[in-house]
Amino acid sequence: MSQPPVSSLVNHVVIVGGGSAGWLTAGVIAADHPALTVTLVESPDVAPIGVGEGTWPSMRDTLHRIGVSESAFFRECDAAFKQGSRFNGWRSGGGAEDYYFHPFVLPQGFGEADLVESWQRDVPGVPFADLVSFQPHLCVHGRAPKQPATPEFAAVANYGYHLDAGKFGVFLRKHCLEKLGVRYVPDHVTAVNSHDNGDIASLQTREHGALAGDLFIDCTGMQSLLLGRHYGVPLLHRKDVLFNDSALAVQVPYERDDSPIASQTTSTAQRAGWIWDIGLPTRRGIGHVYSSAHTSDEQAEADLRAYIGKDDIPAPRKLTFQPGYREQFWHRNVVAIGLSAGFIEPLEASALALVEMSAAMVSDDLPATREAMDIVARRFNDAFTYRWERVIEFLKLHYVLSGRTDPGSTSDYWHDNRRAETIPARLQELLALWRHRPPSRLDFNRIEEVFPSASWQYVLYGMGFQPDRERITRRGSTGSADGYFREAAELTRKMLRALPSNRELIDHIRLHGLQKI
Repeated sequence: MSQPPVSSLVNHVVIVGGGSAGWLTAGVIAADHPALTVTLVESPDVAPIGVGEGTWPSMRDTLHRIGVSESAFFRECDAAFKQGSRFNGWRSGGGAEDYYFHPFVLPQGFGEADLVESWQRDVPGVPFADLVSFQPHLCVHGRAPKQPATPEFAAVANYGYHLDAGKFGVFLRKHCLEKLGVRYVPDHVTAVNSHDNGDIASLQTREHGALAGDLFIDCTGMQSLLLGRHYGVPLLHRKDVLFNDSALAVQVPYERDDSPIASQTTSTAQRAGWIWDIGLPTRRGIGHVYSSAHTSDEQAEADLRAYIGKDDIPAPRKLTFQPGYREQFWHRNVVAIGLSAGFIEPLEASALALVEMSAAMVSDDLPATREAMDIVARRFNDAFTYRWERVIEFLKLHYVLSGRTDPGSTSDYWHDNRRAETIPARLQELLALWRHRPPSRLDFNRIEEVFPSASWQYVLYGMGFQPDRERITRRGSTGSADGYFREAAELTRKMLRALPSNRELIDHIRLHGLQKI
């Protein structure tokens, strides 16, 4: 063991593990701190999980921040546009009319007028998102969120991406090595060497010897090699709130080369979970997320095959996980990002968003010295404990408002999700408040909330939540909601006429690219 100098500077960041989390983190830190040495060590023995094919619009800012070409990203990552999520069968399982959208654009007039009161009073038969936003209509018609002349990363309608996770990691690695000067060590970590004070001094590798560093970032996935295994920081299990712990994933080709590409992630409720459906230019990624306590693997696979409607599909890939997050994310000179920090479930694509937020906060608040690191660590742990809890509450919101009973099913999945003892106390309090007023910035007032109050409104009212119309508070109503409803309708008409289909724009980008900003 060795003792680091009392005032040791942070000059060398070592990232352990590749994939989307490792290479995104390397890219952000290297782009922001060109004088810093950034090394990524990745075991050739460990393949990345390769799931996580949906992003939030924040990914546009992240890719732009690290200097990526959006056109190259589309070509090399089999990427497509994502404008939000569509939820089928979550309210009651009652057929074709049981769906709603969670779009990425804010409602027209959000924060300027009492949209909810006017919607409930005047047009309750129209889905909330369809009334206040043009984006659900773009998704229904398969429209792209921009035009061919719109520059890279700019938008007509707010958007994120669908992407091939395996190709994304390779793309980021190439960019980090060729453009950002990241050092790459393809090697297996065999041991962790410590200083006398308990900090990590270096990582022992099989082929390259000891790899020393000042700050170590654990992107080793669910094994959490540094934070979990070396330091023993426990995982706080949250299966008492969100039950899903298994997934079956499969890739399905399109019927035709010119088949439409969905502009949203589609999430379809099942007897003991839900199925994701993500459209890429060359295939669909489809998977069934479920609770092993409420259904068997065999039944889950049967439900997945029934959804796809084909017999000749590959054998699904089985994934298991324990929903939860680490008691601390930054301990001594190690910070965990990605699956090593935790995982809840893939609903609403929060995993990559948390990776982006983590990488950004590490880079923005990068400690100059070891002494400053403990201060930054406390701030980081506070911020991400808050964010993980808000993610859990937001995902739980989708389940607690469901009226599904699944007659004939032996599963108590949906009933169990509604049991009061499984609902976090803060979410119960918010639901009580929202009987009288809509979700607002008063409820989510931190900088960079994972899900802003508009997202809570889309899900709350999409799931059929009924506020008390006689007592709802007219807080901050400064404009005419009817005018904003008309504005959303007019924008819908204009955009449906002006925007190409998702596939048309993606084909254009792959052939001709987009204009640089």
